[in-house]
Amino acid sequence: MKNLVFNIQKYSIHDGYGIRTTVFFKGCPMTCKWCHNPESQSYRPSVLQNTEKCTSCKKCTVICQEGAITYEDGRVKTSEEKCKLCEKCIDGCINNAREIVGKYYSLDDIMKEIEKDKLFYEQSGGGITLSGGEIMTQDMDYIVKILKKCHRLGYRVNIDTCGHAKFENFEKILPYIDTFLYDIKHMDSDIHKELTGVGNELVLGNLRKLSENSAKINIRIPLVEGINSSEEHIDKIITFLKELKIYKINLLSYHNTGKSKYDRLNIAYEGDDYKAPSNERMEEIKLKFEKNNFCTQIGG
Repeated sequence: MKNLVFNIQKYSIHDGYGIRTTVFFKGCPMTCKWCHNPESQSYRPSVLQNTEKCTSCKKCTVICQEGAITYEDGRVKTSEEKCKLCEKCIDGCINNAREIVGKYYSLDDIMKEIEKDKLFYEQSGGGITLSGGEIMTQDMDYIVKILKKCHRLGYRVNIDTCGHAKFENFEKILPYIDTFLYDIKHMDSDIHKELTGVGNELVLGNLRKLSENSAKINIRIPLVEGINSSEEHIDKIITFLKELKIYKINLLSYHNTGKSKYDRLNIAYEGDDYKAPSNERMEEIKLKFEKNNFCTQIGG
């Protein structure tokens, strides 16, 4: 039993309380226009091309026997549909300009990585965060086995989720989760679909059900100026959340630190026109949530 992971981040302090190990699983049902981990979206390993290292020698186009690699418009391009992930092009690249993102980890592999940091969990009150991509659309039998092992060892586990998954998947893991870090991106379903590729009905419905099941929920709101930071939209979020049991609100300002990854994946970055709300606006939004009795933090 294995699952596809694209990163294991040690000493993480932004995915829940204390010092944590965050495991990022590959594959997501959303394609958010501002996604800072675009390599996480595909449910299969991805080939990244470092354009700064590439000298356009075109050797990889000759090595590939599947016709997956071409040279167009002055750069190397790889077809995910044709690529068989044989890694011959990676071995044959003299400039080390190509790499595969995504590695299959067994349960034992994951637990070995997790247990390396148990001293940090004990001293800081931290634990493990399972993230993505989207953790709730992975092989849930595999995820449940990880959670049961962590539960027996006394490790606290958080789930970082966009919420777009079958609720039965959430039901399977509820007994083993300390906190759900749950995204709200937009309250209008049509705009949500335009921004992420899917509507928000399932997201909001699952959030309501988690609240009804007494789950501990941290709401995380990625804020983009002119998209979801207006007074009207913040009011809609607050109105919806006041009906639920919410532990905390984290306001996350837009950033484009993942922009360079799009070039390496040979996909267009659509966030060039996006801007972060001003510091003053972030403080105004924080104050508004606090006035409505929500524990609120900028960042985290």
